[in-house]
Amino acid sequence: MSKAPLMPMATAVWLVENTTLTFKQIANFCKLHEVEIQGIADGEVAKGIVGYNPIISGQLTKEEINLASSDENRELKIVDKEVEIKNLETKIKKYVPLSKRQDKPDSALWLLKNHSILKDSQIAKLVGITKNSVTSIRNKSYWNYNNLNSKDPVAMGLFSQKDLLNAITKAERRIEKEKKIKEKLNLKGKN
Repeated sequence: MSKAPLMPMATAVWLVENTTLTFKQIANFCKLHEVEIQGIADGEVAKGIVGYNPIISGQLTKEEINLASSDENRELKIVDKEVEIKNLETKIKKYVPLSKRQDKPDSALWLLKNHSILKDSQIAKLVGITKNSVTSIRNKSYWNYNNLNSKDPVAMGLFSQKDLLNAITKAERRIEKEKKIKEKLNLKGKN
């Protein structure tokens, strides 16, 4: 099954206005009925629709249109390009509204209570506050500690669940690595 072009009616309008293709060729390409194409040519169908150039959009080539114009039995073939979509995982700091900025220390408190394996630097990076603030919250010496309410930062939209899981996984790997180093040191100390 061949693909239909983007905006088939607008593409058909453009092809009728700008080419010498037959109604059948345009109808087959645009997946429309021949009567609709004739109606477009007569000005009865698609009134007010602006033609959509399939050459500019990369769905057809000028050569393909010329070949089909010279041979009325030839069907137009849509250009099938595989587009590679790249996801560059460059994190862009997003703007945090003033109303949510006051929730950052609350979020840091929540992370300290619920995920104590995270380092202060990880919490600071996730929440978007300084490491010193996280340390002072951990030590209960934060200037506004008595007024802090533990709030889930994912639910508040400060960062995604994926970001939290990545940080927890990293912390677990660090702890496992530290355990192995301690075991090696203990074995060396006994020998």
